[in-house]
Amino acid sequence: MDQMLVYADSLSWGIIPDSRQRLAFEQRWPGVFEHNLQARGQNVRVIENCLNGRRSVWEDPFKAGRNGAEGLAQVIEMHSPLKLVLLMLGTNDFQRTHDNNAWLSAQGVARLIQIIRQAPIEPDMPIPEILLIAPPVITHPQGQIAGKFSGAEQRCIGLSEALRQVAQEQATRFFDANQVIHASPVDGIHLDAPAHRLLGEALAEEVTTRYNK
Repeated sequence: MDQMLVYADSLSWGIIPDSRQRLAFEQRWPGVFEHNLQARGQNVRVIENCLNGRRSVWEDPFKAGRNGAEGLAQVIEMHSPLKLVLLMLGTNDFQRTHDNNAWLSAQGVARLIQIIRQAPIEPDMPIPEILLIAPPVITHPQGQIAGKFSGAEQRCIGLSEALRQVAQEQATRFFDANQVIHASPVDGIHLDAPAHRLLGEALAEEVTTRYNK
């Protein structure tokens, strides 16, 4: 059985926009992704490590443990052997508590790629491949999270291209979620259930095409 790890934030955790509720596993994109791969005859297990508010490398001044770099090496060690790590972070780097731009966020994600590759896995375990996923752009933050993400739609401009550049520099696969989905109009940040389905299906196609030759 191949194991694949999703390392991400609330967009992948499956928070229902403008609520504190969560979509069921089969509705959120990691579950859709797993189901679609299995339907294609692949013996695969998708492991979710998705945390609401997770940044790339920055701390949340109000909640502990949101720095994505902290403990990442141990997560890779814990779940090895891993065939693939799907990395989709960056959205929370633009919360109002940070004065980040796209370049800075992408450099944070680049650091996570380095940590994954340098994780202290057992000697005979493979270093997992990485699929870097650019999250959908922030549109107009609304509802419960409007204050937290005030101005984020401006600070995040150019993130997809900055992440694409990082993927090239790090020799990592890249997928732009903006090709298939958009942030929910309900809150301008998270994903509606149909977007989860589309993303999971698209990623299953991407992985089948590129990683199973």
